[in-house]
Amino acid sequence: MKAIWNEIVIADSDRTIEKDGKHYFPPNTVDKKYLEDSRTHKDSPDKGEASFYHVQVKGKVKQDGAWYYPDPKEDATDIRGYIAFSDEIELKK
Repeated sequence: MKAIWNEIVIADSDRTIEKDGKHYFPPNTVDKKYLEDSRTHKDSPDKGEASFYHVQVKGKVKQDGAWYYPDPKEDATDIRGYIAFSDEIELKK
């Protein structure tokens, strides 16, 4: 699975975890030079508190376009630290 923003592959893995319709990428398969820490945090009743990144490629920014769960709830420990992307980020197999 590849995550693509502004024609650039920002993540590539054959080991994503699908949860609630989203693909979560192992952190070492995401090119972090395209991610910038966001101040946004949102609570999910099932997964815990998500921390967000802005996705920036060649001057095009998707605010809060990626997120991860640094300390997920018990039912979501399999995606601890894994990164998911908003619908605007293209996913391809």
